[in-house]
Amino acid sequence: MRALRVLALVLLLAAPVAASEWGRITPGETNQAAVRARYGAPTKETVQKVEGYDAVQWLYEGAQAPAGILRMTVDFGILAPAGYRKEIVRTFRLEPKHEIFNRKLVLDGWGPPARVGKEGDQEFFLYEEGLLVYFDKDGHGVVAMIFTPPQPPAAQTPPTRPSPQR
Repeated sequence: MRALRVLALVLLLAAPVAASEWGRITPGETNQAAVRARYGAPTKETVQKVEGYDAVQWLYEGAQAPAGILRMTVDFGILAPAGYRKEIVRTFRLEPKHEIFNRKLVLDGWGPPARVGKEGDQEFFLYEEGLLVYFDKDGHGVVAMIFTPPQPPAAQTPPTRPSPQR
C-alpha cells in the first residue's frame, strides 16, 4: 500500500501538472488513438447520445485500469468552435484505490481550489483549470477525480454599495 502512495506522489511530481491533464490525457485535446496507444483497448465501450450527438465512453477497470486506479472512464465527443469532434476526449474520471490520492496530495499537486463545496456528505474541490475532486466522508481520501476542459471562472457578485445615509 505504501508503495502505491509513493508511486502516486512520484507521478504527481514527475512533471508540472495542469489541472485538466493527467496520465497524458488532456480533455479537449487528446484523441482516441492517443488514449488507446497509452492504455490499450478498454474493458468496455459504450455508444450513447449526448445532446443529440453520438458519443463514445471507454471504461478501464481491473487489470486494464492504470496503476493505483480502480476505474477510469473516458468520454469522447466534444463540441468545439470548428464543430463536433467525436474522437476527442470530453471528460475523464478516475476512481483511485483507497489512499492513493488524499487531500494533501491534491493541494500539493494542484494548489488551492477555486471553489469548495458539498454534495450530500461529500466535500469537493473545483479547479477552473478543469478538475473536480470528490473526497470521502471523512474529507481526507479522494474517491473521484473528474477532468474536464477549463471551466469559466465562477460568476462574481459585484460588491454592493451601502445606502446613502439620510
